[in-house]
Amino acid sequence: MTEEASGRHADDGAGRPRHTAWGWIKEILVVVGIALVLSFVIKTFFFRAFYIPSGSMEPTLQIDDRIFVNLMVPGPFDLQRGDVVVFRDDLGWLGDAEPTAMSPLTGALAFVGLAPDGAEQHLVKRVVGLPGDTVECCAEDGRVLVNGVAVSEPYVWPGAAPSDEEFKVEVPAGKLWVLGDHRNASADSRFHRDEQGGFVDVGQVEGKAAVIAWPLDRAGTVDDHHEAFADVPAGNSGAATPER
Repeated sequence: MTEEASGRHADDGAGRPRHTAWGWIKEILVVVGIALVLSFVIKTFFFRAFYIPSGSMEPTLQIDDRIFVNLMVPGPFDLQRGDVVVFRDDLGWLGDAEPTAMSPLTGALAFVGLAPDGAEQHLVKRVVGLPGDTVECCAEDGRVLVNGVAVSEPYVWPGAAPSDEEFKVEVPAGKLWVLGDHRNASADSRFHRDEQGGFVDVGQVEGKAAVIAWPLDRAGTVDDHHEAFADVPAGNSGAATPER
């Protein structure tokens, strides 16, 4: 078997090695394999793609936005008030959904984290209450109170009230109180108080929305507006864990 037939480099007659077709194919396969492995590692430990199916987070996130979520929050980095988080619908807030058919290509991209996985149910909301916080609606001026401090929320849909629903909750240990930015169109913690008090387990959180990747005219970072909660004191660190 000649060097050329075996896929090894052959001499082009001038002392320079040349690649055979099979040699190029092998190199391409290696590059593609490395890219897939890196994409899978990134999906598993760092970032993952999701899409926005509803207007509950408008104007921050709009219908059909494609976002990348930072999987290191929570984890190496702590959640903060104001973070926009994606979490699994373990409590059935969305009800039963029809399975979404995916093409083989879309399925492969979803597997490596470059496309949303339509087979899973997730929600996206903003963290307003951390474990130990007392969240209440509303102050005399209509703003939401967190640990007694009225919070100005610049991300709320223009013209919408911070909440038309009255509530007062103390967030238990290991839980979150989450609200949508479009308060008039968001079935969030306020409307699921018969299901674990409306609280979301920290363990349900897949990560923090970090970047809008598509459409290109909306590409950019997702604003967490931590400054809105700058004057809020720490909550009750001894908050109890609710009975299930």
